[in-house]
Amino acid sequence: MTPAKRLLDLIVALALVLVLALPFALLLLILLVVEGRPLFYVAERMRAPNEPFQLWKLRTMRAAARNEGVSGGDKDNRITRTGRFLRRTRLDEIPQLWNVLRGDMSFVGPRPPLRRYVEDYRDLYARVLRSRPGITGLASLHFHRHEEWLLAQCRTADETDRTYRERCIPRKAKLDLIYQQRRTLCLDLALMYQTVARVMVLRNRQPFAKERRA
Repeated sequence: MTPAKRLLDLIVALALVLVLALPFALLLLILLVVEGRPLFYVAERMRAPNEPFQLWKLRTMRAAARNEGVSGGDKDNRITRTGRFLRRTRLDEIPQLWNVLRGDMSFVGPRPPLRRYVEDYRDLYARVLRSRPGITGLASLHFHRHEEWLLAQCRTADETDRTYRERCIPRKAKLDLIYQQRRTLCLDLALMYQTVARVMVLRNRQPFAKERRA
């Protein structure tokens, strides 16, 4: 990560923390009343092939004894109604501002992968994770909806895992590597703007739409 990119992340993250502090506190209070504890979902992700970190999100699913792998149709019945709203508006990702401030993530980059996929595709992720993982990115904008559609068809954890490995990882990596070759601060700003614009469009067009993210 270049110093300029890191500076941009810090400026934007601190600005959002100041703007969102009170609304986020109110959101937490509402979630506490409606959904109860825990409010947060904390899970291991990889920022480099041998560097794990703890990714923070708002909890959008009912707790389960086992919660492994990416989310597909096999986990659909665990997503709460409030959780669907949080995912659709991407409000569940507000806690990742903490990850950005810590330097675990950037605003723009590949989505941080699970350890199992990094270990199984070491050569691929050794290249992809030369970019700091991001909250949004080229793959998030241009493949995410198709990925959701693919995983939504899966009815078992094994089917979801197989589909993600065979049909999602290669396509996402291709887009992430294109971003890596062309990344500039202007491109980052453009992708951040497109992400906000898309969230606003989805919020207006698809109330309580079913979304699944890795």
